[in-house]
Amino acid sequence: MAFQTPRDSDELVENHDINVTPFIDVMLVLLIIFMVAAPLSTVSVPVDLPSASAEPQPMPDKPFYLTVQKNMTLTLGEDNTVTLDALADALAAALPDKAQRIYLRADQSLTYEQLMQVMNALGQAGYLQIALIGLEQVAEQPS
Repeated sequence: MAFQTPRDSDELVENHDINVTPFIDVMLVLLIIFMVAAPLSTVSVPVDLPSASAEPQPMPDKPFYLTVQKNMTLTLGEDNTVTLDALADALAAALPDKAQRIYLRADQSLTYEQLMQVMNALGQAGYLQIALIGLEQVAEQPS
């Protein structure tokens, strides 16, 4: 609310309105700081993932297996052993349909990096339908 002064007076009238511009500037700076800091604070959260207990899905009549042993020996199907570098060519010869699902069986002692190397090689070869195979958990019966 503003007050008018008489025209013949030389005194200035005090303005009692609040200037909100600095307040808005401070709030915008704080918003930017929180927007930058929030994603950085969630990167180093320790996670202990539980084991999966999902319902087993029905298998096709003739599944195509890729087995990775603990020494990184790759086996296509039942007896075709290949190296990681020759995986793309061996897959193209054994499985021409790139839309067919590949069932990946990996030894539990493999590192995450080794498993990702195999999955990256499959993706680069054009095989994007990959299913991970694990042991089924047996539910304990209460006594």
